[in-house]
Amino acid sequence: MDADTLKTLLEHIRDGRMEVEEGIRLLKDLPYMDIGHAKIDTHRELRVGYPEVIYCPGKTAEQVKAIFQAMMERGSNILATRAGEDLYAEIRGICPDAVYHREAKAVTLKKREMEASEGYIACITAGTSDIPVAEEAAVTAELFGNRVERIYDAGVAGIHRLFHNLDLIKGARVNIVVAGMDGALPSVIGGLVDKPVIAVPTSVGYGASFHGLSALLSMLNSCANGVCVVNIDNGYGAGYAAGVINRLR
Repeated sequence: MDADTLKTLLEHIRDGRMEVEEGIRLLKDLPYMDIGHAKIDTHRELRVGYPEVIYCPGKTAEQVKAIFQAMMERGSNILATRAGEDLYAEIRGICPDAVYHREAKAVTLKKREMEASEGYIACITAGTSDIPVAEEAAVTAELFGNRVERIYDAGVAGIHRLFHNLDLIKGARVNIVVAGMDGALPSVIGGLVDKPVIAVPTSVGYGASFHGLSALLSMLNSCANGVCVVNIDNGYGAGYAAGVINRLR
C-alpha cells in the first residue's frame, strides 16, 4: 500500500465512507502479511519508496504464486527476478497481465504508474554477453519509474563505439556499467563523466575470469572516482540503486 492509498483509506474512515471494521481489516496487514511460508513486507513502499521484490530461486512455483497473488491483491507493482519461462507460465495462470522479460528473466506486473524521475539512467554493457544482467537492471529501474537509455556492446576492445554515445552517457544522472572479463569499462566511463557510476561485474569470461571474480576485483580496484560496485551478476541491485539516486532532488 503506497502513501497516497493509505491517506485515502484513512480519509474514508474519518468521513464515514468506510466502516471502521473494514478499515481495520485493510490496515491490519500493513507492517507485513504472514502467508505461512513468507512474511510479505507490505510496509516497505511506505518506508523506502519501492515495494518488496520476489527473488524466485529456491522457492517453489506454488510459493512464488502465493506471494505474487497476495501482492497483486494489495495493488502493488510486482517484480519477480530470476524467473524461468516455466515459472512465468505458472504465474500467468493467476495473472494474465503479467509480463515476461526473457533476457532479464524477470516477471513484472504494473498496477499503477510510480512517480517519474526527471533524469534518466544510462545502462551500458561491454559486450553482448553482458546484456541479460543489464536487462535485469534496466527492467528493475523502469518498473520503479525511471527512464533508461540502453547502450550495448560498447566495451574497451572497440572503444570508438563508446565515444559515439558519449553525449548520451554524460547526460545521464547515473550510469550502470555492466562488464565481464577484465571489467575495465566502468573505470573508463568513471574517468569521463561527473555522475555516479554503478559497476556490475558479470560471470562472462574464460577460465581465469573465475566466474566474474576477476571483473569484481578489477572494479573494486578502479582508479576512477565515483565508481561503486555491486555483486557479480547483480543487475537487480544496480537497477534499484540507480533508481534511488535518480530520484534525489
